Amino acid sequence: MPETFETLGVRADLVQGLDALGIQRPTPVQSSAIPFLLGAGSDLIAQAQTGTGKTAAFGVPLLMKVDPAIDQIQGLIIAPTRELAKQIGKELFRFTKFCNPKIFVEVAAGGDEIEDQIHRLSRPTPILVATPGRLMDLLKAGLQLDGVEYLILDEADEMLSMGFQQELAAIFKETPARKATWLFSATFQKRVEGLIQDNMSANAHRLQVEPKQIVNRNIDHQFALCAREEKDAFIINYLKGQGSERGLIFCRTRAGAIRMGEELEKVDLSVGVLQGDLSQKDRDKVMRGFKKERIQFLIATDVAARGIDVEGLAFVIQHQLPDAIQYYTHRSGRTARAGKKGVSLTLIEPSERGQITKLEQSLGLNFTLAE
Repeated sequence: MPETFETLGVRADLVQGLDALGIQRPTPVQSSAIPFLLGAGSDLIAQAQTGTGKTAAFGVPLLMKVDPAIDQIQGLIIAPTRELAKQIGKELFRFTKFCNPKIFVEVAAGGDEIEDQIHRLSRPTPILVATPGRLMDLLKAGLQLDGVEYLILDEADEMLSMGFQQELAAIFKETPARKATWLFSATFQKRVEGLIQDNMSANAHRLQVEPKQIVNRNIDHQFALCAREEKDAFIINYLKGQGSERGLIFCRTRAGAIRMGEELEKVDLSVGVLQGDLSQKDRDKVMRGFKKERIQFLIATDVAARGIDVEGLAFVIQHQLPDAIQYYTHRSGRTARAGKKGVSLTLIEPSERGQITKLEQSLGLNFTLAE
């Protein structure tokens, strides 16, 4: 008998909420995490990339564990970027569509008025989703976290890469009553392992979603052989052949993303650039233009693209191979969403041909040479 959310132990009103979103069969990370978190619910360390369904993996058990009648924040979710925090908040809100009593979820991130967030947090809020920086601001303004029982760190590796070590250490100190910490990360570099050693149980439950289990079969994986100096011309030619189709172009560095944006603007292509040096206001402006289809093509770095959730993207172009295999899954997963088909096109120099073979073997993919 196929596994369902009911057989995992999920409450009927939440199953109904998931079903209304078309989420009927658990993903591997959900199948592994949900029964553990509903049962023991103690410290969890999970290796899972974007696109694996991890928000429901931690969100559904959290929604079942908090008590909306208690006037305290009981579940605290920390995410690296404003976009990802808002996306998590929106998904949890959707999951609770049929919950009675209602379970309130607030999102606190930079770029929004802190006074409004303080006001909203004055009502009973069982779950808070926050970015590290804005949470520090709220703590200075008097926010209390002594009722937090469950602390969830989503994309812990990204938060450490972005320099949030001190903020995360402070968050652990400010949540002394927590029963459990649930940590999700795509990679486990030394810094992540250090965070685990310093703040989590030595007996924490570990689970890993094998990359081969999460590949979206609706993505057509292609590569093109290009000398470095030929890449701009190749991308311009490709974009001009796309008609009205929209897509995302990944660059490895901020400088590379800015330079690529300038090159595409020179040939009158409709393009926006998302990179880490942008102010929140400018970042919002670019994202709004892309979501409303005033911008056809978006250029982004890996970190800047966290939390981007735009449906209807026909393709993703990778100007260079990413630094880590996990990032390939994250990048390519921006296309072919909601059951649609899409193309992931990677530009490589002839000497990098072996890297494509490695990706094929590691992720169980088949790449074709782009025409």
